[in-house]
Amino acid sequence: MYTLLSGLYKHYTQKEEFYVIILGLDNAGKTTLLERIKSEYSGVPGLAPEKIAPTVGLNIGKVDISNARVNFWDLGGQRELHSIWEKYYSECHAILFVIDATDKERLDEVKQTFESVISSDEIEGVPVLMLANKQDVPSSLKVHDIKETFNQIALKLGARDSKVLPVSALRGEGVREAVDWLFVRLQRNRTNRPPVYRS
Repeated sequence: MYTLLSGLYKHYTQKEEFYVIILGLDNAGKTTLLERIKSEYSGVPGLAPEKIAPTVGLNIGKVDISNARVNFWDLGGQRELHSIWEKYYSECHAILFVIDATDKERLDEVKQTFESVISSDEIEGVPVLMLANKQDVPSSLKVHDIKETFNQIALKLGARDSKVLPVSALRGEGVREAVDWLFVRLQRNRTNRPPVYRS
């Protein structure tokens, strides 16, 4: 009897977990975004922007949305760290690709990096959300400019869910809308990438 009750309790208390990797070049604002996501969903202020150092390796953030937990893996954006990104592809349920919309000089590098990411077979069918960050800066590229630049690559995304959204990680503008969009896609893509269950 105890085993049955224990099994039922475990079944009803286990939580779905999803893993989202945050990618992009160095200085795109990935860690600032992660801190903002954590504060938006937990109500606890994140790390102050001036205390955020470049990521070497990985930063992790966990937030509960609805009845699920979403784990964010913020991976270092320096070129020499790009080779470790692939190690996370097979376990991820979605990709958040962050662009520094003020850095027009590196747009070609961003394009090549993004193309390399979405060309991997390991992330076939995984939702991709591109965020045009730093929209609080008046000179930043707007979403339609970025879409125009990435139009040729968009064909490689195939039938998977993808979108480009404007955000300001610093001010929090558009962050909740971006994560909510992503969460709906995580749920929708569960047949292709089932969640992990944890007690």
